[in-house]
Amino acid sequence: MGEIVLVRHGQANSSAQDEASYDRLSDLGHRQADWLGRWFADRGERFDLVLSGSLRRHRETAAGMGHADAQIDARLNEMDYFNLGRALEDGHGVPFPGPDDFAAHVPQVMRAWHAAEIRGDETFVEFEARVTGALIDAAEEGRRVLCVTSGGVIGMALRHILGLDPERMAHVLLPIRNSSVHRLLVRGEQMLLAEFNGTPHLDAHDRAHARTTY
Repeated sequence: MGEIVLVRHGQANSSAQDEASYDRLSDLGHRQADWLGRWFADRGERFDLVLSGSLRRHRETAAGMGHADAQIDARLNEMDYFNLGRALEDGHGVPFPGPDDFAAHVPQVMRAWHAAEIRGDETFVEFEARVTGALIDAAEEGRRVLCVTSGGVIGMALRHILGLDPERMAHVLLPIRNSSVHRLLVRGEQMLLAEFNGTPHLDAHDRAHARTTY
């Protein structure tokens, strides 16, 4: 079998109101990346290929894990959620949420985006196509690939594997933690979910504060 290991970036600037301000790791985000890289190294985990989205938070996470030379694949970039949220507000009157209000907001965005009632820089279909394309290209028997990416990409990967509708996809991506690990086993043309939202590098009692989702 092959394996694709998806890692969500470390904590970013969660107080941001736009993508440009959000796209950098916090001090905790840098520590999360370092802890995860050390955890992989301590276990002797090696990868045949390391990929990273092109966003700053992806590249900083990969570098913090010890993979500053990761190959950039922009297909691993996050959906433009800020633009989608503004489009939902403009078209449906749903205000953009604060950090604690995303549980209700994300399913609304996914439903409207999937129905082509709103769009950001790309349509839902375009986002789905690029994410699944990246997965298919990474999937290869006998090869281990690490992908540093974002929660929405991981949610879309699970939609592809598990056949989730947009609302269930939203419910899956909401609890995804910063620097979490998600493992997909590759068997021929099939991808099997083997681990979801693992944070073993944060298991220690004194790292409970580091188990963040935003």
